[in-house]
Amino acid sequence: MSASLLAVVVDCAEPGRQAGFWSQVLSYEVVERNTEEFLVRDPAGLAAPLYFMKVPEPRTQKNRLHLDVVTDGPLTDEVDRLTGLGARLVEFRQDPDTLANPDTWAVLEDPEGLVFCASSSSTLTGWD
Repeated sequence: MSASLLAVVVDCAEPGRQAGFWSQVLSYEVVERNTEEFLVRDPAGLAAPLYFMKVPEPRTQKNRLHLDVVTDGPLTDEVDRLTGLGARLVEFRQDPDTLANPDTWAVLEDPEGLVFCASSSSTLTGWD
């Protein structure tokens, strides 16, 4: 017996807004289950969906899990696109100890402050 990943569930204050943002980030489709729950899924069905659920309490500390997104274009162009969608750039980071080609990535926050990272496949190492 084994388990498989059904969805990544994100507690939030405004699930419709969050679903709209993430569907644009990932080019996924939004499915409204009800006014407080939205599913954002890969139209090809190749990845687990994101499930945004309304909760009454606010987030009080840094999230312990974050999403990483990757682009096949320049990282700065992707950061411009993400901030245009409503993300906030926190900082650019680089890991000089990552093999011969240092990884560079951007730390961002989505419209509700959920931290996530973006990187470019051209500078990403060690994931193949």
